[in-house]
Amino acid sequence: MNKLRLLLGGLVVLSSLPVLAQMDASIKLNEVMTKNETSLIDGYGARNAWVEIANISHSTYNIRGMYLTTNRAVLDKKMSVPERVKRMSQIPNGETRTNLSGQQLVVFQLNSSPAQGALHLSVKVNADKPTWIALYNGNATQLIDSVTVPVLDADQSYARISNLGGAKDWEVKSADRVTPGIQNQTVVSESKVAKFKREDPYGIGMAIMAMSIVFSCLALLWITFTLFGMLMRHMETAKKVAHKQPIKPITKTVEKTIEVGHKTGILLKEGFDTKGIDREVYMAVIGLALRQYEDDIHDVESGVITIKPKSTGWDDEYSQMTHLHEPLIPTTHNAPTIPTFKD
Repeated sequence: MNKLRLLLGGLVVLSSLPVLAQMDASIKLNEVMTKNETSLIDGYGARNAWVEIANISHSTYNIRGMYLTTNRAVLDKKMSVPERVKRMSQIPNGETRTNLSGQQLVVFQLNSSPAQGALHLSVKVNADKPTWIALYNGNATQLIDSVTVPVLDADQSYARISNLGGAKDWEVKSADRVTPGIQNQTVVSESKVAKFKREDPYGIGMAIMAMSIVFSCLALLWITFTLFGMLMRHMETAKKVAHKQPIKPITKTVEKTIEVGHKTGILLKEGFDTKGIDREVYMAVIGLALRQYEDDIHDVESGVITIKPKSTGWDDEYSQMTHLHEPLIPTTHNAPTIPTFKD
């Protein structure tokens, strides 16, 4: 009977070992501060060094009875358990905050006294030296997690980059990024309106932005209309020039100049070929060509016909009716003789 009980007890212990191992793997040191000047404050108004422990799983585990220490002497495997316990500080029983649900965290005050509260431990921390801190299981024999914290400035912390999944990489966090009791990797959702209200509570930025937009629009309109007016004036000027000086006569003059130049070149070439024979003829021809060139250049009609009235007399009725008839005044040579009678 006793052998059966021992066998059953052994089976229970063996079956619980994987569960305990899994639990131990889910509990991690998450964040440590060794020089607290403006960070966490306890119920007695004191600012102590602190350590944060996280449950990285989605199950609930109670960490009561586990041990925290900063004494490297406990790494001696030959040291007895009672001697090792003397160099450690045990997480007390009877505290509900040590029962960590999935992804939950708890912060313990160090350099303190358990008499001040269940989360106050007597673990010694020297802020002027690198600090090795370790978490042991409830038997004080198995090292669950440990980290060496470098010397930190005031209110800085040494934390995992993300406690989700128990990331292995650690970083020094500035005072404004320290997150005791909060996930190391947080996602903040804030609307743009809420952010604007938070950053500009008195509306000064909004007023400046609104006036800037109005003045920018007015300046853009002024530039647009100014450029449009200049363009219209240039187009009107171009129309007037085209009306006074038609392009067609100018084009014709250019064509005539090219033709005269071509003919002049031919004449000169022929003159050189004849070795100066009939130079007077060629010179006269060249002179006439130049004269024609000058006449074509300067004789550019404007395309405007001006009619001025001028009296010619062709529509005079009197001249039209009398210029083909003889005058009615009798002449002395052919005048008839009028007889006279005496009483």
